[in-house]
Amino acid sequence: MTEGQKENMQMHKKTESRGKVWLVGAGPSDPGLMTQKGCAVLAQADVVVYDALVGVSILPMIPEEAERIYVGKRSGRHAMTQEEINRLLLEKAREGKRVVRLKGGDPFVFGRGGEELELLVQEGIPFEVVPGVTSAVGVPAYCGIPVTHRGAAGSFYVVTGHRKGDEPLTLPFDALAALGGTLVFLMGVAALPELMRGLCAAGMDADTPAAVLSCGTTGRQRRLIATVGTLEERVRSEPVAAPAVILVGSVASLGNRFGWYEQLPLFGRRYVTTRPAERSGVLARRLREQGAEVIELPAIRIRPIAQNPALAEALSDIGSYGCIAFTSPAGVRIFFEALRAAGKDARSLGGACLAVIGAGTKEALAAQGLLADLMPDVYSGEALGALLGKRLENGTRVLIPRSDIGNPALVRVMEETARAQGRSLFVVDLPVYETLYEKNGLVDVAGLLRAGELDGVFFTSASTVRGFFAANPDVEATDVTAFCIGEMTAEAARAAGVMQVHTSREASIDGLAALAMEERAAGGR
Repeated sequence: MTEGQKENMQMHKKTESRGKVWLVGAGPSDPGLMTQKGCAVLAQADVVVYDALVGVSILPMIPEEAERIYVGKRSGRHAMTQEEINRLLLEKAREGKRVVRLKGGDPFVFGRGGEELELLVQEGIPFEVVPGVTSAVGVPAYCGIPVTHRGAAGSFYVVTGHRKGDEPLTLPFDALAALGGTLVFLMGVAALPELMRGLCAAGMDADTPAAVLSCGTTGRQRRLIATVGTLEERVRSEPVAAPAVILVGSVASLGNRFGWYEQLPLFGRRYVTTRPAERSGVLARRLREQGAEVIELPAIRIRPIAQNPALAEALSDIGSYGCIAFTSPAGVRIFFEALRAAGKDARSLGGACLAVIGAGTKEALAAQGLLADLMPDVYSGEALGALLGKRLENGTRVLIPRSDIGNPALVRVMEETARAQGRSLFVVDLPVYETLYEKNGLVDVAGLLRAGELDGVFFTSASTVRGFFAANPDVEATDVTAFCIGEMTAEAARAAGVMQVHTSREASIDGLAALAMEERAAGGR
């Protein structure tokens, strides 16, 4: 969400005097298919009422401070009845809350959104509807099947395949068989035999192409392409998981030619990333571009130290430091924000040597218009300390603006290395931000690992390792495959009990993304 969108949403929030409900479509599962407006509304929610079909990669987008209420429905198991959901939305809105009803797909395409609005209209509760990408179109697209195609299908029809309990389907099969376009059945996996038999009995050619598209837009996506006459047997021999879309029509066969998602190099992989929320998007985007499904679960949160007289003192005499060493992009950002707040800019640094721990921190410094003078070959506090101890002149004052839980080995190695060469340094190890562990209350990481449904967890610092295990106490370390940005991070993973540890050649986001490609090419699970 852009700064402008945030500002508009905040202004809108302040001007509302009573509660309001938003029906938001989350799309099929891939978070990239959720609309910008949907993301903006969700970010400002006080209460989020969400379904089982909301993708696991979208759940972490729900604000931590929001009240989260699960009302999912799976195979007859309902957390709440529809009437109870309707009443819940009304009650929360009456409390003056901003209520987001988050639904998989689109709220008005078999999402029962209209039913939920009936009571709100009756009671005078304001509401908005934010459309979503319906699975009827999005899932076939990810499977390489266009629901319309010139010369093959000039129309498409979305039909519910859902039946109540053991009751038979009451679909107009004669009319459906005569339509001539593409038929898309939602919620119809359990009734698939009846659907195929009903179409054949109504006169549809048994050789008409048909497909089942399972878990679309996720790393578990599968498509089975057969015919109306053979699809039942195909699914019996190769069972598919829900949710699934059933598609009937000549365009179904195009999936074998147009399938694109499965061709991406990381397709089928599902990863967790643990970077802080404000920096998590870059790595997730790199992995998704290569076809991976990514669950963003920030393990730590960065918070500037509000009352920091030591920082104010250092900034008042900033010109006296001969070296400033940065150990994270967060440290760079917070330091320069404080510098500007003090009425100063980069000119006040004079000729200070600027050192960074790795490529990511180097990029953050470059974003401030400054180039790093020193960077170790190995991404670790010890390597940075050894480099500074060797290169800095006797008597140099060194400022290290970093986390409150920074690696103490940096200062120790720096001073020991300098002393070994007959020099002394004056080091100010200055905490400028707190590293807080994030909570994970929505995604069952331990369950996904036990089921073999996670292919790796990406760590960008030792603190993200510690934060991940603190936030997920049920996780068995031996179930985790760790992708680490440097040896220091890898050491933290091993210390936590992780047996399968991969370390990137380059300590950068690009290096981590390349590591995933290397592991896949090497035949990792």
